[in-house]
Formats: sequence, C-alpha cells, structure tokens
Amino acid sequence: MLMLSFGFRSGFGLFVPPISEANGWSREVMSLCLAIQNLVWGIIAVFAGGLADRFGTRRVLVSGALLYSAGMWLMAGADTPWLLYGSGGVLVGAGVAGTAFGIVLPAMARAVDISRRQWVLGLGTAAGSLGQFLVVPVVQQLISAFGWILALQILALVALAMVALAIPLLSGATAGPVTHEHEVEMDLKQVLALALRTPSFLLLVAGFYVCGFQLAFVTAHMPAFLQDNGFDAQVGAWCIAIIGLCNVAGAYLSGILSGRYPKRDVLMTIYAVRAASLVVFMLVPISLASVLVFSVVTGFFWLATIPPTSGMVATLFGTRYMSLLYGIVFLGHQLGSFCAVYFGGVIYERTGSYDIVWWLAAGLALMAAFVHWPIREARVMRAPQPGSVIQAT
Repeated sequence: MLMLSFGFRSGFGLFVPPISEANGWSREVMSLCLAIQNLVWGIIAVFAGGLADRFGTRRVLVSGALLYSAGMWLMAGADTPWLLYGSGGVLVGAGVAGTAFGIVLPAMARAVDISRRQWVLGLGTAAGSLGQFLVVPVVQQLISAFGWILALQILALVALAMVALAIPLLSGATAGPVTHEHEVEMDLKQVLALALRTPSFLLLVAGFYVCGFQLAFVTAHMPAFLQDNGFDAQVGAWCIAIIGLCNVAGAYLSGILSGRYPKRDVLMTIYAVRAASLVVFMLVPISLASVLVFSVVTGFFWLATIPPTSGMVATLFGTRYMSLLYGIVFLGHQLGSFCAVYFGGVIYERTGSYDIVWWLAAGLALMAAFVHWPIREARVMRAPQPGSVIQAT
C-alpha cells in the first residue's frame, strides 16, 4: 500500500507542465492544487489517525483508497481551477492521508515488539521510497504515450488495488502483538493536552515543517525547473525516481541507526546534510551530472527523517495513540509542504525563477538542524495518581 500510495503522490509534479499548458493556466494554478493536496493530507491525517486508533486501520485504509481513486479520476476531467482544487487537491489529499505513512507506520510499529520498532519503521519508509522509484517513471511513460487525461484515469483504476490490499488487515484498533512496554491508559483529551504541553513534541513538529517544505518543493517543482533549464521531461521523472531508489537504502539505514543512536542526533545530521547539498547544488553550474549527483545525495536523506521522527513519537508517548500524535506532527510537515508548493508557483510567476525558494529551503534545513538540539528522548506519559493532574516531564 505504501509503495502505491507514495508512488502516485510523488508523480503529481509531472502533471504540472501538461495540465497548465492544456488549459492555458499559469503554474500558480497547478501549484495551488498540489498545495491544497498537501494541506488536506496533513489536516485529514490527524482525524484519520484518531479514527484508526479508535476503530482500526482497515476501515481508514479502504476509505482512503476509494477517495484517492475518485480524486484522480475526477482530476482527469478538470477543466476549471475549482474542479482541479476539489479533485486533485481535496479528494486526493484525503486519499493520501488515509493510505500513507501516518496510518500504516503506526500499525507496523504495533505489530512488532519494541526491540524491532525502529527497524520496521525504516522498512515501511523504504517501501514508500521504492514505490516512488517504480511508479514515477511509469507515470511519465503514461503521460508521453496516452496524454495526461488517460494517464490519470489509468492511475485511478490502479489505485483501487489498494482496497484489495487493505481488506485482509485486522480491523482491531490494537491489532498485532503487544509491544512489550507499559502503555498508560489515558483518554484522547488527556493525551492531546499532554502532547501540546511537551516542548520536545512541539520542536519535533517545527522540524518536520522544514522536511515537508523541502520534499514537496522538489517533488512538485523540480521537473518543471529542469525543463526550464533545457532538460527533457524524462530527466525530471528519472530524477524523482532516483531520489526514491536511493532513499530505499537511506530510509532503511535511518531506521537502523535511529534504533542504535539518539534519534535527535540522527535528525540533526540529516538536516545538516540537506542544507549543504542544496547550497552546493545552487552554487555549481547546472548540468546533467550536477542534477544526478544532487538527486542521489538528496535521495539518501529524502524520507530518512520519518523513522527517527515517528520513533520519537513512540518514545515520548508509546504506540497506543501513535496514529493520532504522529498525525499532528505530520500536519506540521504538510503545512511546510503547502507553503513550498504554493509559494514556489507564486514566486516563479513573479520572478520567472525558483532560485529564491531553493535558497530558502537551504536556510530552513540549517535551522531545523538546530531546532532538534533541545529535544529530550524521554517518556513523558506516565500513569496519573488518583486526583492528580498529568504532567509533562
């Protein structure tokens, strides 16, 4: 499911030039569509996570797959900006929220004991990256062979396969073996209040905003950026695919390392390397070699933030409400995605260049490296005493 869900989502940037040209729209229109998609994904992920914790993952996954398919099918017939926003923005965003990391990774974390948690989080993230590598070139081939309308319709039909993959899953809210750690029984309001009073949790949200900013900007605008610099459309597709392929190793290794070393240190290293790679990419004259090297380096650190970030949520609060709490962290990620995708299009229309956003992404990455420094990896959820108020440590 992660391979298909994240693979489809990673290919939407390939539709920016053909949809804009076919309808006579500026890139700002398609950018706003993808920005809405990312924002809706983040908002719905919070509610989808709560529903998954309460009623089980299967219902959420099936509903998400159906919305995903419907959104892409309607997007193929969009002839006005508002129809595009409603289909490719709202429906697809809700579909991704119900089928991607926020729902699947917590279910995987609950399915193994605590000693294998970081490993399985890395494995799940790597699966999403593998989907990016396998699906994005296929999307470009479909666009080249059949046009963007039929390509979206084919993808919508393939998305229904996610329904079949979700049906065998257990529907219980806590499906899977016990994680062999003490889970404090708290109601939803107590958990939310505790999380919002925990500085480490809030810093994690702020750092993930930067991750979303970088990833969404590259996914949505790098194909068009490369075409503007004289490269064939296939180059943009293969760059996104290379990023996904390299992150299969990067995400898996991140999961292992974040189980052996402080997750805070792993995250600081990832953001520092991202900042350096962006600076070098902007300073070196653009060529096929520089684009490929940037794609490889970016790929190894692309979704590498997810295993330590999701693992940190489990460390702080356990896995009982992990879908909900990771959904809140992920909302921060998607707010960054919204800003990057939308303002990337706006700035391009105003200046004819993406350079300002590239440099902004580099600066934010450096800031994120420092933001993670004060985070404490210590359990903050503890059993309340009779008549006491739960405190964050």
